[in-house]
Amino acid sequence: MIKMVNTKEEVNIEKLYGQECILPKEDFVKKYNINEGGLSSSEVEDKLAKYGLNEIRGSKPKKWYNYFLQSFFSPFNSILLGIVAILFYTDIYLPEKPSFANIIVIAILVTASTLLEFFEEYRSNKAAEKLKELVATTATVLRDGNEVEIPIKEVVLGDIVVLSAGSMIPADLRVLESKDLYVGQSSLTGESDAVKKNVNSALTLEDLDSISDLDTICFMGTNVISGSAKCAVIKTANSTYFGKVAHTITTGKPKSSFEQGIESISKLLIRFMLILTPIVFILNAWKHSVVTAFTFAVAIAICITPLLLPVILSSSLSKGAVKMSKKKTIVKKLDSIQNFGAMNILCTDKTGTLTEDKIVLEKYLDINGNEDLRVLKHAFLNSYFQTGLKGNIDEAVVSRGLENNMKEYSSKYKLIDEIPFDFSRRRLSVVVSDGIKKQMITKGAIEEILEICPMVDYKGETFPITKQIKDNIKKISKNLNKDGLRVIAVCQKNDITNVETFDISDEKNMVLLGFIGFLDPPKETAKSSIEKLNQAGIRVVVLTGDNAEVTKCICNKVGINSKKVIQGSQIEKLPDQGIVRLLRKNNIFVKLSPIQKARIVRLLKEDGNVVGYMGDGINDAPSLMNSDVGISVDTAVDIAKESADIILLEKDLNVLLDGVTERKKDLWKFNEIYKNGNKF
Repeated sequence: MIKMVNTKEEVNIEKLYGQECILPKEDFVKKYNINEGGLSSSEVEDKLAKYGLNEIRGSKPKKWYNYFLQSFFSPFNSILLGIVAILFYTDIYLPEKPSFANIIVIAILVTASTLLEFFEEYRSNKAAEKLKELVATTATVLRDGNEVEIPIKEVVLGDIVVLSAGSMIPADLRVLESKDLYVGQSSLTGESDAVKKNVNSALTLEDLDSISDLDTICFMGTNVISGSAKCAVIKTANSTYFGKVAHTITTGKPKSSFEQGIESISKLLIRFMLILTPIVFILNAWKHSVVTAFTFAVAIAICITPLLLPVILSSSLSKGAVKMSKKKTIVKKLDSIQNFGAMNILCTDKTGTLTEDKIVLEKYLDINGNEDLRVLKHAFLNSYFQTGLKGNIDEAVVSRGLENNMKEYSSKYKLIDEIPFDFSRRRLSVVVSDGIKKQMITKGAIEEILEICPMVDYKGETFPITKQIKDNIKKISKNLNKDGLRVIAVCQKNDITNVETFDISDEKNMVLLGFIGFLDPPKETAKSSIEKLNQAGIRVVVLTGDNAEVTKCICNKVGINSKKVIQGSQIEKLPDQGIVRLLRKNNIFVKLSPIQKARIVRLLKEDGNVVGYMGDGINDAPSLMNSDVGISVDTAVDIAKESADIILLEKDLNVLLDGVTERKKDLWKFNEIYKNGNKF
């Protein structure tokens, strides 16, 4: 995570945005001559020539001299340079006959180490940059009236950016059109709650105490949680809020176990040298001259200093990155390769990793488990008219609805408003109208839908939901779950207020219609892949937001121990130590929120494990950031790819296994060379 402090004190909001953040949309468009159809190709070229690429200073690839200076002033080189300074005084300044021998030897060692490390580091990072280009984060903009996808660095002032759920915000944007747009600003503010962004603001500049108050501006580096929008680019690169406070930014991804290990070894060697060298000097000074004793002590210090350690590491990691790229595994961060090979726990979601990720709508049932086309119709309307990022479930619903000749409903009904999905309430609602009446239709998890449904519909008649009816509903749902079907409830209401906008508070007093059940069968290769991962010493832990029965069914089929399934509600109530005890014995955790997933990853690391996390959704970003090695796929949402260290070109455990196996081979060779002392 990226954190900032004292936002208003660091950057004056009024100076940065002026009236742009509070002007009504019409005034803003007129004042700045915004073309809502997008820029022309010639305008883009002119702006690129004038303002340059949309890159934050410091985020650009380093120049060759940066790598050289970094290599020259390494901790171990700094020690040797200090020794050179002392030798200059003792061997050249004090004696009548100066001796350059010792200084020349050390100078050669420093030069050789610097050049070797420089060439390896420079080559390695150049290779990594080329690999990262294969999975570069993009933005959707309007150019010449058409939607096009471009690299974020090519976004220019005046561009019209099209946002949807999962999009990264490529620059500072002024909202022109929005539909239930919620943006995650935790990267700037540290607050986990999503913030709603609007076309017009009711605030004045005096009301703005921090950036979180700006409801018409989307900030570079944040991400869209839900909803959609069209926005105008008003700041790019270093002119953005992100760029203005760059000097106060700390990159908060915790150090991986590999980085911590290298740091610990380096500190240990330096401490050992600082303790041993004076002792050697004192002991030898009793029997020999001070000069002789000093020379011997210096020699000991030089021997302890592992000059070639950085070179060996850089060379090994860069070669590993190239090999892994041939296995459909793209490395974004070289240091992550070591963790990839050393990983002993892999945390993963269920959908798409253990399953085919080809969801099919199998059942549409009333509350007694009978097939009911009314349930399918309402589910179709909900999925068809929702404006956010349509997932596999929505696509499956729409596809099944079209198979049942429901295309006419897409033109018969009109979308009035939408209450987008979020991971806390786990529901999505749309308000539609057929010209006669308005209707709110909601779909979501069984428990969350029952919370807002005091009534139930059966064969056109409405009844209060009794305990017996509720128990029967849960029983039917559980039986479907045992068969491997994911179940979602559908409800509706007609007696809604005569307004054009709705929010979460309107999701109440609804009527339950029934269920829709989806089948996502396990991958044929999942079981063998998990067996091979286990044989390689990697334990697979499933972290999912899905329910226990479905997850247990899938896990049983792919060979993951499911004797006990831990619920997110249990995690929430336990202290860290209690969760650690559960993590040591159990492999399946269900009904988890994104925060709970990240907490589990953190605790696994603190318990001494090297943890990999594989995810591709918005909700996976915190866990990807907190893991030793974040693993995503090239089809993931932008925020997931941005948070990951390694990108798989196929969402398949076999691809992951190939990459891990290849890296473990390299680590074994590296360890053998180290043990034998060959070429060190």
